[in-house]
Amino acid sequence: MTDITAMRPAEPDWSTVTAEELIAFRDAENRVRASTAARVVTGEPDPGAAIGWQQVALPGRELPVRVYRPSVAGVLPLVVHVHGGAFVGTAVQSDWVNSHLAALLPAVVVSVEHRLLDFETPLSAAVDDGWDVLRHVLEHAGTWGVDPARVAVFGESCGGLIGALAAIRARRAGLGLRAQVLVNPAVDVTSTAWTYDSATRYATTPTLSVPLLRFFQRLAVPEGADARALSPLHADGLDGLAPALVVVPTADPIADHGRRYAERLQAAGTPARLSEYPEAGHAFLSMPGMAPQATPARAEILAFLRESLGG
Repeated sequence: MTDITAMRPAEPDWSTVTAEELIAFRDAENRVRASTAARVVTGEPDPGAAIGWQQVALPGRELPVRVYRPSVAGVLPLVVHVHGGAFVGTAVQSDWVNSHLAALLPAVVVSVEHRLLDFETPLSAAVDDGWDVLRHVLEHAGTWGVDPARVAVFGESCGGLIGALAAIRARRAGLGLRAQVLVNPAVDVTSTAWTYDSATRYATTPTLSVPLLRFFQRLAVPEGADARALSPLHADGLDGLAPALVVVPTADPIADHGRRYAERLQAAGTPARLSEYPEAGHAFLSMPGMAPQATPARAEILAFLRESLGG
């Protein structure tokens, strides 16, 4: 097995990292995540789905998306996916799960290569990217070959936050989503983000630490911005949203984010299922080569979406 650990760049000191250091780390880390060698960790794509990049014209910008299409013909359900990482990450790291969903549902899966957070790009930009791609594909459903009445959002980590906010926006805009899947979602970017019991217990895990979480919050919410408006956990009006599957790895500093959000959805009357994976770490779904829990989690997501997106 190829040791990709030696290929990965050393993490900077998150308390003192400069803009230049962040960009250098991001570029080096994303090269590893998108490499063929990384497949031993990120998993092999399903050969039953064609994978390719496409440019999407959005207001004031163009954005790349990674599209997964099964071999079957006809108008298909749509799953809009957002990868994890926030200030690092690429849709390529999620090829394993997205290609399998595309081939086995079957559905068209569109993964948003959103603007990554940095000292000039706050979380609100990535949130807009997720929402704008969802709207664009629905407005051009015929071109994409998707059924606008059978749509789900799916996000991991920061992508879970973006997906959750897209589901809230969709309800307000009258878009009838069928489902939302939120995997290890980072749904709180207020100053309480690292104060949960799970953050105390798992403060220094290999895939997410409290110092990194603090840095994420610092980038996500510039001075003067409203952190609660970007935190689904603190959103008002969680009733009437698309049914949710909230997948929580237990050995994760933000495990309690997902638990509390599922509770809030349930209290508001939105159907929400909380599914915990013992001893799985943050971002486990994008690391099937290292996390055996990824395979049953993928099967659960597939079953939930198959039920939700049925004709």
